[in-house]
Amino acid sequence: MKWKILGLSAALYFLFSPVLSAQLVDLARVDFTILPSGASNFEFSRIRGNFNYPLKLKNEKGYLFLGLDYSNINFVYNQEELSFDSEVITEFQIIDLNIAYVVKLKNDWMLGARFSPGISSNLKLFDSSAEDIVFSGDLVFIKDMKDESKTNPYRLIVGISYSGNRGFPVPLPFLSYYRKFHPRWSYDLGIPKTNLQYHFSEKNRLKLYAQLDGFTANINGGTPVDQDIAQSINMSLILAGFQYECHFKDYFEFYLRTSYILSRDVQLRDSKKDDIFLIDDSNGGYISTGLRIKI
Repeated sequence: MKWKILGLSAALYFLFSPVLSAQLVDLARVDFTILPSGASNFEFSRIRGNFNYPLKLKNEKGYLFLGLDYSNINFVYNQEELSFDSEVITEFQIIDLNIAYVVKLKNDWMLGARFSPGISSNLKLFDSSAEDIVFSGDLVFIKDMKDESKTNPYRLIVGISYSGNRGFPVPLPFLSYYRKFHPRWSYDLGIPKTNLQYHFSEKNRLKLYAQLDGFTANINGGTPVDQDIAQSINMSLILAGFQYECHFKDYFEFYLRTSYILSRDVQLRDSKKDDIFLIDDSNGGYISTGLRIKI
C-alpha cells in the first residue's frame, strides 16, 4: 500500500514538473496565463490543459501513465510596423502525448522515465506537418520520504530533462529537494522550479518561488524577416513571484500566481536554430491562475 501511494504521487510529481508545469500531484489541470504588454509592444496569453491516467502494472512493480497536454498561445503586437508578417505568428498550438513509466527500486528509490512526442506549430493541429513534430523526455531517480509521521520528511529527485517545445530546447538537469522543516514551513530547491512555502492551514498556502517558463514552436513554411527566413519562434522566461493555493473538496486546488519576469527573450530563429530577430526582451508582469485535480 505504501508503494502504491508513494509511487503514484512521486510519479505524477515528476511527470508534471518539467518547465511550465506545477510541482504537485496532478491528475488534471487547466490554467490561463497572461503577460500584459506594459511598457513593451508585445503581449502573450496562454490557455493550457492536461490530464494523466495511471495504469497499475502486474506484480505491483510499476505504473504506466498516459496523458495529453494541450496549449493554445496567442501573441498581440502593439506596433504597426514590423519586419515580419505578424499574422503568420499570432497563434500557436502545442500538444504532447505523455507516456511515462515508474518502477520501484531498492532502498526507497524509484526510477521514472517519460517520453512525449508532440506537435508545436503556428498551424491548426489537423493542418500540421512533419516539420511541426517535437520530442521531449525525462529520466529521473526519485526518493520520496514525505510520510508526515517521519521527522523532517523530504523528497529527492535527480535526473535529466529535455523539452523541444518549452522555451529551453536543450538538455537540462532535473533537480528537486523538498523538505518540511517546520509545521508551517517547507522548501523545494531545484531546477526548473524553486520555492519556499508557508502553510497557513491544511487548505491554504503561500509560496515564494522562482522558475523557468516559455515555449518553442515551428513556423510552418517559414516567414521572411529582413534578409532571412524565420522557421521557428522561441520564448524563454525566468520568473520570480508569489503563488497562493486554496485546497478544497479533498482533490481540488485553486491557485493564483503573480510574478515578475527577471529575464525574457523572445526570438525568431532560422533553420539552424540561430536567433535572427528579437521580438521582445523587456521585463514585466506575469499572471497565471488555474484549477487542479490531484491525489
